[in-house]
Amino acid sequence: MLPGTLDMLVLKALAAGPLHGYGIVRRLKQTSGHVLQVGESALYPALQRLLLNGYVEAEWGASEHNRRARYYTLTRAGRKQLAAERQEFDLLIGAILRVMDTA
Repeated sequence: MLPGTLDMLVLKALAAGPLHGYGIVRRLKQTSGHVLQVGESALYPALQRLLLNGYVEAEWGASEHNRRARYYTLTRAGRKQLAAERQEFDLLIGAILRVMDTA
């Protein structure tokens, strides 16, 4: 994974609605066709960064298995950040593809 893309992917996963950590991992795995495998050691530091920057909010609730889980919600600032990161990512991917397509 390119550096910095995990935060963007977590924001994108939360754009559809609140999720707990395992739900975020599951959504990323499913929507990537089981290509992206995000571990807890990468996910929770990313969520902490996003919380500290005000891009997500968190509150405790019950999971679908009646276990205590922390649910993360995208904030307005998070939506703006996601749009900015997506634009920057698209530019980067375009540049990489141009380099790869040259002889």
